Amino acid sequence: MQEALLAAARRWPVDGVPDEPRAWLVTTASRRLVDVWRSDAARREREARVIAWEVPAYDPVDHDDSLTLLLLCCHPSLTPASAIALTLRAVGGLTTAEIARAFLVPEPTMAQRISRAKATVRASGARFRMPSGEDRADRVRSVLHVLYLVYNEGYASTHGTTVQRTDLSLEAIRLTRLLVDGLPDHAEAMGLLALMLLLEARSPARTDETGAIVPLPEQDRSRWDRALVAEGLALLGRAMTLEAVGQYQLQAAIAAVHDRAPTAADTDWGEIRTLYGLLEQVTGNPVVTLNRAVAVAMADGPWAGLEVVDEVEDRLGGTHRWLAVRGQLLEMAGEPVHAAADLERAAATATNEAERRHLATRAAALRRSTRS
Repeated sequence: MQEALLAAARRWPVDGVPDEPRAWLVTTASRRLVDVWRSDAARREREARVIAWEVPAYDPVDHDDSLTLLLLCCHPSLTPASAIALTLRAVGGLTTAEIARAFLVPEPTMAQRISRAKATVRASGARFRMPSGEDRADRVRSVLHVLYLVYNEGYASTHGTTVQRTDLSLEAIRLTRLLVDGLPDHAEAMGLLALMLLLEARSPARTDETGAIVPLPEQDRSRWDRALVAEGLALLGRAMTLEAVGQYQLQAAIAAVHDRAPTAADTDWGEIRTLYGLLEQVTGNPVVTLNRAVAVAMADGPWAGLEVVDEVEDRLGGTHRWLAVRGQLLEMAGEPVHAAADLERAAATATNEAERRHLATRAAALRRSTRS
């Protein structure tokens, strides 16, 4: 009868009220009841047939091929973009449409990227087997790089309206756990997982109720996931005892210094400065130098940090990240006008809407402070 009333609410305003409304409702409800009886009878018949099936016995697979598939998807012959797409499709189980949405490209474009990646792997002659020796070491390095990129895109999205895409970051953590389970003595795999967990622990406090970014020093640390912090610290401790320290362990160590500090004021910036110096030697990455600049500013003062920022102007100058750090340090140095100018330029070049709003808001606040 409820469905008959709904049908009446949809049809009577269009067709008009019937001459016998009560009879119309009873007839419609009766027809619906017959449909329900027929559907139930068909369902019972299907269930009876399934129960009668003879299911052939089979031997369950005694191993998981997911790790082998992950290593194959991250073949060194693939570009990082292709390896990411193929990994998320074949191992992560995401649909082509979901991957396309995550990276803000049309679905046909992502489908072509995945198809080309498959063709490249086939052309390489790679076989579906666990690689060994030097090939395995190269393949694992590729896997670590791909998982690192997937997590970075999830944790700090380059595009979109939110600062984080939890679906991507959590999928990267799941796949990295898979890698660590398959390679339990691989220090860098454990270091990467530790890094992800230590960063992911802060997710609940990274934005406020409106979705606006909350900078690390201003976050409510009581909202951090302490279980993830504890797991990340334990993994990092194990990784550090295995072999020479690599870039993911160093990044995890930096994250650990932040996560161990009860408050932002308790952060050991001297240790972070030293760790960034080591990471800079290992990677030669100018973004690492930019991060070291912040640590130097916190440990030795903003002008010392600005000198480090200037070291990478030729490689990063004009990017929103470089401008944002420079603006932050100029604000610390008591130069609000110049800081606001850099932050405004950073906002203009940022591709993530949440980050753009954050930078623009900070710049506007500095402009107001100079007028008051």
